[in-house]
Amino acid sequence: MPRLSRRQILTTSAAAAVIPALPIADLSVRAAGTNRTLGRGGPVVSGVGVGCNNFGGRLDAAGTDRVVHAAVANGITLFDTADVYSRGLSEEYLGKALGKRRSEVLIATKFGGSMGAGPSPDGGGTSTNIMYAAEASLKRLNTDVIDLYQYHRPDGVTPAEETLRALDDLVQQGKVRYIGNSNFDATQARESAKISAEDGLASYVSAQNYYSLLTRDIEDELVPACEELGLGVLPFFPLESGVLTGKYKRNEAFPEGTRMATFAALSPEFAERFINEERFNKIDQLTEIAEANGVSLLNFAFGWLLNKPYIASVIAGASKAEHIESNVKAAEWRPTPDVDREIDRITRPT
Repeated sequence: MPRLSRRQILTTSAAAAVIPALPIADLSVRAAGTNRTLGRGGPVVSGVGVGCNNFGGRLDAAGTDRVVHAAVANGITLFDTADVYSRGLSEEYLGKALGKRRSEVLIATKFGGSMGAGPSPDGGGTSTNIMYAAEASLKRLNTDVIDLYQYHRPDGVTPAEETLRALDDLVQQGKVRYIGNSNFDATQARESAKISAEDGLASYVSAQNYYSLLTRDIEDELVPACEELGLGVLPFFPLESGVLTGKYKRNEAFPEGTRMATFAALSPEFAERFINEERFNKIDQLTEIAEANGVSLLNFAFGWLLNKPYIASVIAGASKAEHIESNVKAAEWRPTPDVDREIDRITRPT
């Protein structure tokens, strides 16, 4: 099956019906205990972050407000969005939901995707697009500064030096605090670090890539590069679009309103990318080990990642306030060395 891009997956997910606001769950859990530094030279972030791709798509403004308030109440300090999420609505809803609590959190957003407007409608990493995109994001987020500004995906054309000089200009202007990359490979990460060091430019402090218990491709080359360069890894799709929550069962229909139900209805290939017979076999084995240790598959999904020293924060989406509490609770667990070896036996690529 062909590999899907993150943009394709998020675009399909956004087509789901808007989910109304729900009552906020018990907010007694705090995420502060999992705080860590974002890379070698970045800020302190909560070990659990919120992926904001649902905002403006599956979640309306009221639903976004509920999720954001639940996250802040639970000690989450990192919110990750992008200009292309719901064509800017994600940023707009996030900014409004934070309101006066903006100073309590870190906002990470991204540039480089096609917005279909402005001087560079196709996006990319040119200085022209970066300056335009940053101003637009600042306005939508209703903030004076972006805490972490990330290059969403290298365009394959713009020289890395041009991109880094533009990002450095934003840092010097006080409009961006830190910069990060997304969907880079090890070669691109090293090239960028070399340019920043040689030219005295701001350097990337983070790398955001697809990484989970079931998707471990980055371990071969990118993770060693990040450890060498001091970049904190921010995994996206850590729950495999809900697959690692345990909500999907073999030979059962996907629950109505879930992301997998949306994928299956609009494009079965999307659903099969995340859940198939091979993955069910692995999930069955992981679930058995988790239950034998008195925890859940969700504990495995978060705890396994947060046990890695190079992981800065696990970026997980949420469509309900209750999901926030569940994620934070799950992140308290860590595998023993024996359990870690069992997980590797099941999920490490051969």
